[in-house]
Amino acid sequence: MHAKGSTGEEASDRAPAVRAPAERSTRSQIDELADLVAEVDSVASAAEAAKGTRTPLGQLLIERGDITAAQLREALSAQTADGRRLGEIMVELGLVSESSVVEALASQLGLETIDIARARLDNEVVNQITAERARELCALPVGRIGNRVSVAVGDPFRADLRSDLIAELNAPVRLLIAIRSDVEEAIERAYMNQAEISGALKEFEQRFGPRKAADAAWAQITVDENAPVVKVVNVIFEQAVRDRASDIHIEPQENRVRVRIRTDGALHEVLTLPASMATPLVSRIKVMADMNIVERRRPQDGQLEIRISDRDIDVRVATAATVFGEACVMRLLDRTKALLDLSELGMAPATLERYRRLIRSPYGMVICAGPTGSGKTTTLYATLAAIEDDRTKTMTIEDPVEYVFPAVNQMQINEAAGVTFAAGLRSILRQDPDSILIGEIRDVETARIAVQAALTGHFVTSSIHATDTTSALHRFTDMGIEPFLVSSSLIGIAGQRLVRKICAACSESYEPTRDERAFFEDAGGHPDEATFVHGAGCKRCGHTGYFDRAGVYEVLVVDEAIKQLIVANAPLHELRDAAIAGGMSTLRDEAVQLVTRGTTTIGEIARTVYML
Repeated sequence: MHAKGSTGEEASDRAPAVRAPAERSTRSQIDELADLVAEVDSVASAAEAAKGTRTPLGQLLIERGDITAAQLREALSAQTADGRRLGEIMVELGLVSESSVVEALASQLGLETIDIARARLDNEVVNQITAERARELCALPVGRIGNRVSVAVGDPFRADLRSDLIAELNAPVRLLIAIRSDVEEAIERAYMNQAEISGALKEFEQRFGPRKAADAAWAQITVDENAPVVKVVNVIFEQAVRDRASDIHIEPQENRVRVRIRTDGALHEVLTLPASMATPLVSRIKVMADMNIVERRRPQDGQLEIRISDRDIDVRVATAATVFGEACVMRLLDRTKALLDLSELGMAPATLERYRRLIRSPYGMVICAGPTGSGKTTTLYATLAAIEDDRTKTMTIEDPVEYVFPAVNQMQINEAAGVTFAAGLRSILRQDPDSILIGEIRDVETARIAVQAALTGHFVTSSIHATDTTSALHRFTDMGIEPFLVSSSLIGIAGQRLVRKICAACSESYEPTRDERAFFEDAGGHPDEATFVHGAGCKRCGHTGYFDRAGVYEVLVVDEAIKQLIVANAPLHELRDAAIAGGMSTLRDEAVQLVTRGTTTIGEIARTVYML
C-alpha cells in the first residue's frame, strides 16, 4: 500500500506534463509500476524471512552423512562454551572436512562453490580490487561472465559483503563459496610482491628511465640497498625460493626483460620488466656475485650466497651477451635440503639391487650418465652416502661443493688458483683415498686420470654428459681413452632422467588422446593394464598438474660380453642389445612402468625420456 501510494504521489507531481488523451495509458503504467514495486518488496521480505527458516548447518551435515547426531551435539556443546561458528568448531574437532562445510553452506545459502586452489585467475579482474581490501573482505575476484564478476569468498556471512563488493568492483557480482584458508592463500599468491615490484618500477622510471646512465652510475645504484633494482632482485629471489625453483633465467628482449624460473624441470614466466631495467638488473646480480660489471661482451661465471626464509641458498651465476643485452642464468642450491637415500631416488627394485651390487666393489669406476638437469649429482651424493664408512677415506672434487658431508674430504674447483678437475684429482691421489667422487668428467685429461685411479685400486664415481648408458661408453673412446682401458676400469653405468610426478592434490583420471595411446603402445606399454591419470592443476603445483620429480634409471653392468664389445669398438645398438640380454631394464621400460603406476603422464615421458 505504501508502495502504491508513494508511486501515485510521484505520478501526481508529474501530471501536468502528461497530455489528457494519454491519461488512461499513463494510469495503467503507474499501476504496473506499483505492482512491480510491491513484488520486489515481497521478494525482499521473503528473503528476510528465509534467514530465520533456512535449514541449520548441523542438520544439513547430518542429512549429507558427513556427521552423526552425537557429533553434532558435541560440536554444539563446544560452541556454547566459546561462541565461535559451528562449522569452524566441527573442523577443529576433526568431525568434518572444510570442503564438506563449504558444500553444506552453499546448499544452505543457495550459492555455488569454487575450488579456488585449482581456479585460473583473470589478472585483469583480480587487479580491480586492492590486496588490502581483498584481505579485509576475504574475497578474491576470479573472472568475469558478461558484465558480472565472479568472486570467491571465504566468509559469506560477513555483513554487507555483496554491497561492498559491488561498490569495489563497480559491477554486479556472483558469489562463490570457497574454503577460507584457500581464499586467504590465493589472495597472497595473486597479489604476491605486486605492490613492491610496482613501487620499485615506478621509482626506477622516475629516477633513471629517461636517460642512459654510465657504468659508474649503474654500479652506484646497484650497490645501494634501497635502490629499486635491488628491491626487484630481492623479490625475484624470494619468489624463486618460494616456488621451489632450481634456476632463474633473466632474458633481455627487444621491448622487455623476461624473468622465468625452472620448477620441476620446466620453465615458467613469472615477471616482465621494462627493457630499460635489463642492464642494472644484471649489474646488481654481478655485484652480488663479485663479477666485473663493466665487461658485458664476454661470458662470466660467479657465485653468491643468499639467505631467504631462514634458508641458506648458494647461487651459481652465468652471464652471456645476446643481441638485446646480457642474459643471466642462476642455479639455486639449497644447502638445507635433505640428501636422498638410494632407495628414495625412484629406482625400480631390480635396478636398485643391480646398482647396489656395483657400488659394493672396492675398486673400479661407476658412472652416472644423462643430460644436464637429469639428477646425476643427486645420484652421486646418494651413492657417496651409501659407501661412506669410518674405516675408509673418501675424497671428492666438485664444481661447486653443493652439499657438505662432515666425514668426507671435499675439494672445490678454483680455476683462478689453478685447481681444475685434473689438477685436483692428481693431488687427491696423493692423499691415500679409498673412494673418490669426481663431480664431472669434462675432458680427456680428467678421464685419463680417473681411469688410472680405478685401475690402481680406487673406487671412483663420477658423472658424464651422455644420452644413455651405451652412449656413455662411446664418450670415453671419443675423448681418446683406449677401449681396453675403458673395459678394464669401468664396472657399471647408471643412465638417468628426471620426470615430473603428477600432483597428488589435483590428480584425476583421464582418457589419453589417440596419439598418446599410440606412443604408449609403441613404447611397450599395455593400455588395458594402466589407469591413466593426470593433474588438473591447482595452487600446490602452480596449475601445472605436476609436483616434484622422480628418477628414471637404467643400470648397465660391464660384464664379459660388454667388455669384448668395447674392445672391439662395437656400434651402439650391439652394446645395447648385449646390455638388455644381460638383464638391463631400459629407460623406456622404466618410464612406461611409471605411467602404468600413475606416477607420471605419457606426455611427460615423451618430453623427457628419449626413445626411438
